[in-house]
Amino acid sequence: MYRKIEEELKEWMKDYKMPLMLIGVRQTGKTYSLDKFCTNNFKHYVYINLDKEEGIKEIFESTIDPDTIIEKIEIMKNIEINLEDTIIFFDEIQVSERAITSLKYFCESKKPYKIVCAGSLLGVKINRFHSSFPVGKVTIKYLYPMDFEEYLIALGEVKLMDEIKKHYESNEAMINSIHEKALDLYKKYLVLGGMPTLVQNFINNDCKITHVNFELQEQIIISYLADMNKYTENSEAIKNSQIYNAIPKELARDNNTFKYSLVNKDARKIRYESSLDWLLASNMILKCDLTEKNKSPLKAFTSGTKFKLYLSDVGLLRALSNLDYSEILSDKNKMYQGVLTENYIACELYPKTKELYYYKFDKYEIDFLIKIDGDIIPVEVKSGRRTNSRSLNEYRKKYNPKYSIRISSKNFGFENNIKTVPLYAVFCINK
Repeated sequence: MYRKIEEELKEWMKDYKMPLMLIGVRQTGKTYSLDKFCTNNFKHYVYINLDKEEGIKEIFESTIDPDTIIEKIEIMKNIEINLEDTIIFFDEIQVSERAITSLKYFCESKKPYKIVCAGSLLGVKINRFHSSFPVGKVTIKYLYPMDFEEYLIALGEVKLMDEIKKHYESNEAMINSIHEKALDLYKKYLVLGGMPTLVQNFINNDCKITHVNFELQEQIIISYLADMNKYTENSEAIKNSQIYNAIPKELARDNNTFKYSLVNKDARKIRYESSLDWLLASNMILKCDLTEKNKSPLKAFTSGTKFKLYLSDVGLLRALSNLDYSEILSDKNKMYQGVLTENYIACELYPKTKELYYYKFDKYEIDFLIKIDGDIIPVEVKSGRRTNSRSLNEYRKKYNPKYSIRISSKNFGFENNIKTVPLYAVFCINK
């Protein structure tokens, strides 16, 4: 399946001096994407899994000199590595700090080393690196679950994708039958999410949602919880899982600002803050900060104590909430569909800027504030077709933004300085 990261990898290939590190949670397709890239773009390719190949890991424990490392790998694997046309992929590199440290010396070498690496929880590893992390010597890229655009491409709906982009730019309504088709695919995406395994299973079952193996989502959640136990002390693993499991409850509240008391009635920030940082660094969850001023840079005006948490994949939120897919497809559970919709918007927006903000003024709240071409744009989210909102109206009266965005089930349009964006077209925002 096509992933947008492929274009970024091709850009790196033009000047590969710095090793490339691909960061992302488990099951987002890091290994698949790098394997495909290495196979398709280089004459020779060496794959090494440090978690499984103990002998290779031992090499790094004895040396971090690139020439010696390559020499020992050649002996271990009984191969000859021609540096001119060979790329080396170190997978699960997080298991060896020495391997990560060695990337600095691969970068500084005058030899044409081509190194890529990936691993689960690399973001956590970087944050808690005990040695000297090779800052400025590694190109870091992030891989998130498939967004709605990648989902459409995977389904072969390229013409529909192009039609959506065209109408996003023109603000002209699409033909209703096409609009309804796109909405139907959007609802199925809310159920599936963007984990490649789920999307592929959907495709393999002739795109019939009733035939999808939803146990795959449960297995991914179990693997996340297992990672918490594998890479942290027991007490921290418990707190990590408590926060993760509390997110469906947090988002279902009218005031869905995160409170530690949702995790445990006796929970306090001082005890749980490191666990929250771990989950954020792992990319398992996303943070949306309250900004106290609608001015640039939004980050400078965050409260520091008030924020919302979202799961990094909307399909996993549905699974963790134990919500049956039929409730989403039939619009039976409109309240929680609103929760999933807001999480979906967060997942679509976050990868572009690596930050999310919401805003409160007087007694009103704006779901998201985003920066487009230097302007702060308010974004209102509605899961259905009813779009009346006093919050956005009051914001517009008070601050007179260049324009506003309203995301809903309605067709494209632009009226009263409000740009109407259908739920399936969020990938076009700030592209």
